[in-house]
Amino acid sequence: MTSLAERWGIHPDQFWLYGRPIEEPVRFDEEMDAWHVHGHAEVLEALANPAAFSSETIKLVPMGAGESYTEGDLLQTDPPDHGALRRLAARAFTPKVVADLEPRIDALARELLDTVADEDGFDLMSALAYPLPVTVVTELLGIPAADRHLFERWMTGMVEEMGDLSLADSAEDQEATFGAAMDHMRLMLDYLREHTAECRRAPRDDLLGGLIGAELNGRRLTDNHIVNFAKMLLIAGYLSTTMLIGNTVLCLDHFPDQMARVRADRSLVPGLVEESLRYLSPVAATYRATAAETELGGRRLGPGKMVLVWFGAANRDARVFPDPMAFDPARSPNPQLGFGRGVHFCLGAALARMEGRIALNRLFDRFPVLRTDPDKPPAFMLAPDTTGVTSLPVRTSG
Repeated sequence: MTSLAERWGIHPDQFWLYGRPIEEPVRFDEEMDAWHVHGHAEVLEALANPAAFSSETIKLVPMGAGESYTEGDLLQTDPPDHGALRRLAARAFTPKVVADLEPRIDALARELLDTVADEDGFDLMSALAYPLPVTVVTELLGIPAADRHLFERWMTGMVEEMGDLSLADSAEDQEATFGAAMDHMRLMLDYLREHTAECRRAPRDDLLGGLIGAELNGRRLTDNHIVNFAKMLLIAGYLSTTMLIGNTVLCLDHFPDQMARVRADRSLVPGLVEESLRYLSPVAATYRATAAETELGGRRLGPGKMVLVWFGAANRDARVFPDPMAFDPARSPNPQLGFGRGVHFCLGAALARMEGRIALNRLFDRFPVLRTDPDKPPAFMLAPDTTGVTSLPVRTSG
């Protein structure tokens, strides 16, 4: 059977999607001057050792991204500061908060699908997969509904520009690519900064209001802290839930027997979400910087090197996942790493899982037929460290 990656021409650097085995769990890339970590056990080991594998990677590729871009960004923070920030941020994702959001998420999914219910086909990403999570996050942040389309433009622009970034490029080319992506980022941060200022002038009892009133090590959070936290929520929602919904439909389209199986037994939907995260991991890789000389997978890694930690490859490691090319919603155990692991495990994982589960169930309820459009292929994200589509035309009739 032709693999899903071969069918759609997914980025060839993601060799694991083509069924090629992991030959070196840890490998040095001379051209990029960086390390790749592909093995499941090795990925777990790296993520469990922030002292050796720092999240503050911006120091290796700064390109003008200063404190205004990184202060308060959990993804660029190491312990002990990371722990204090994470405890503050976790208030937005307690089990009660997430559970209380379920009726709103379900109603929103229904409303979004109402707009395409009578269509023979539509773009799944623009109709459901993008607006669902972004609306949830922007509502949490108190952003007006009329402004939500701006975030789609900015985040899509950032992702498209970063798709051209390669560590193998010259410093000048890297800086040009990064700068183009930062143009979109800057517009989003400027908006969030003004929104934060407005919330300071008129305090509210919501997530942003809570952050404005919170303290970190005895001091109130700066605007940078609050703005970069909001930025992280928006980007994480886009890269996790949006891509998760699109990727799951792609997988079910490629494996129609599993589509029929899940439609017949909805109790498989939570497992379907987990298997989708394993099979097509939206965040295919994260980045670390070696803070000191260390050993991983029998290799010696010197200090000051970029490390690409490949969740996507680890999720196809045959040492952990029997028959890794098979797509099985009932796979158990399924220790997939789609949301990361360790101190940086995705804060919004429970919310993303709920959004994915609700979106898929509502799609199954509404459309007895749901398949990719043979005349309009999906458009995949260009960056090799992500796996997902920006456009996914689907048909809802024979």
